[in-house]
Amino acid sequence: MKRRNPSLIGIVARRIIAFSLLAMALQIGVVFADYWFDDDKLSVLMLQQETGTLSRAIVNRDGVLTYKPDHELRERYLERHGRDGAIYVRVRTASGSVLFSNCTTECAAHFLPLSVNAPNFWKRLIEPGKPFSIAGGQSFEHDGVPVLVELAILKDPNGFMYSALLHEMFDSMIVPMTLMFCLVIGATIWSIRSALRPVAVAVRAADAIDPRDSGARLPATRMPQEIERLVSAVNRLLARVADLIQSQKVFSSSIAHEIRTPVSIAKMELSRIADPRARNAERDLDALTHILEQLTSLARADAVDPSAYQRASLSLIGAEVTEMTAPFVFDQGRSIEFVDHGTTPVTVIPALVENMLRNLIENAVKHNPPGTRIVVTCGPGPLVSVEDNGKGLVDLPEHHEDLGYVKRSGQLGLGLKIVHRISELHQAKIAIDTAPDQGTKVTIDFAAAA
Repeated sequence: MKRRNPSLIGIVARRIIAFSLLAMALQIGVVFADYWFDDDKLSVLMLQQETGTLSRAIVNRDGVLTYKPDHELRERYLERHGRDGAIYVRVRTASGSVLFSNCTTECAAHFLPLSVNAPNFWKRLIEPGKPFSIAGGQSFEHDGVPVLVELAILKDPNGFMYSALLHEMFDSMIVPMTLMFCLVIGATIWSIRSALRPVAVAVRAADAIDPRDSGARLPATRMPQEIERLVSAVNRLLARVADLIQSQKVFSSSIAHEIRTPVSIAKMELSRIADPRARNAERDLDALTHILEQLTSLARADAVDPSAYQRASLSLIGAEVTEMTAPFVFDQGRSIEFVDHGTTPVTVIPALVENMLRNLIENAVKHNPPGTRIVVTCGPGPLVSVEDNGKGLVDLPEHHEDLGYVKRSGQLGLGLKIVHRISELHQAKIAIDTAPDQGTKVTIDFAAAA
């Protein structure tokens, strides 16, 4: 199973994701290092975060400020279960009234005297190094009354430093960068889709090109410069291919036309020679003439002008071809009749349909013994068939990569090639029903041209 090529949107999106994640990781690493190696900044951040958390337990009960920590807060700050280190908390008003304290002599050792008015923020180092051993406080205003929350941390037993660091990473880096990352990805995908919309237009135009129209080109208007250059290159390629095909058609038609005259002269000269070998040569020249006529017909089929299509009746075409070929059929010792079941009008090139039926009739005459009965049937609907009761097609052509249609006997199957080519031009379907000694029926369905 062939693996599908990756889409441009997928390639760009994966690369943007990879580089964005790398940029986020580098930025987080830079910020982490900036805080980690700056003890003063990190300790201030830790104190501000933890005192802010403690301040949420200050409540006003009937006009009186009280400190009511919940269980989680008591577990986090107040209760120490044999940890290496200590945490001391004191909450007081600006006037020195203590709302809460979990220390006695430690408060006097680490906190500001009660006589000192509550500052907005203070901090001092108890012991250098990590884990932090620091003390500090921050003022918060409740109902117009300033309240100082003081905190002393010795050896940071609860890992407040890491919590503050992660909190800063999350708030200042991860959340904004994630939002920016999602915005960039969305904007990039939308931009690529918008930029590739002209490519989709060019693809639809390429799929809609009629192969019979040698002048068909891809539209290049209102396209970005890069895509316009690609479309222009494709149009130049189409022009070169059209010129090449046209030259091949002209060459094939010219060769067939030029050879026909000397062949006719050779036949005329051979007719004056009374020798059996001359008759054999005449038969060979007749076969050569037939091949030349088929080559000319094939060249004409390949040089179709789209304006030649017109609404026509298959019944009228079938009747005319039967009438024109009847003398030839009778002269060869076969019989032919026409049956009309009624057909619907179709859009075809009448001359090519006539050529198709004529080839089928000539093949039925050529490949069957005298006495063979040939029936041309039109309808019901957009169907045409040529049927005989001869020996059947025992030498059906097969497609060869280099030579086209070649019979098993080695001869070129140009007649069937012409029929197939004309069918392709009309998007018609061919069905061949044949059996040894039971005859052959070739049916062409013009439903797509109806």
